[in-house]
Amino acid sequence: MQFMIKNLSYNSNKIKILLTEMVGKPFPLIERFKLRGTGSNKLVITDASKEIVELLKSDNNINYCNIEIRKSGIIIRFKSLLETYGFIIPFHKLVIFKGDSKLYSFYNDNNFIKFLADNKSIHLFIKKVIKLKSEYQNKMGLN
Repeated sequence: MQFMIKNLSYNSNKIKILLTEMVGKPFPLIERFKLRGTGSNKLVITDASKEIVELLKSDNNINYCNIEIRKSGIIIRFKSLLETYGFIIPFHKLVIFKGDSKLYSFYNDNNFIKFLADNKSIHLFIKKVIKLKSEYQNKMGLN
């Protein structure tokens, strides 16, 4: 599966099906409680690959994103003007780098988004993503 950014502003069945195929369905309510949430706080974007930067530069505001964990991947949502976009990354394509103590990079092949992790809850959320990715890979026999 190639690099994928989709406009998620509109409630489309075609987009829902694509998201389900790529990163799975959202967790049911009970599982979200057990995981203590599947969405991150608001994160400040510091850098991104060309396609994402092109969308972000049309807006002069501070660029924020948030991460939603799905059963087999993540969706990193960000806004550009009045539209909401999703950088869709299946777990088997997700690579996470930690820069200095406050910077993380999420990669899908050569495409990436970097953001600040300026509080403890964000670091804990990233650990949860890493744990769920590992569990998914073990379940699928990818490790």
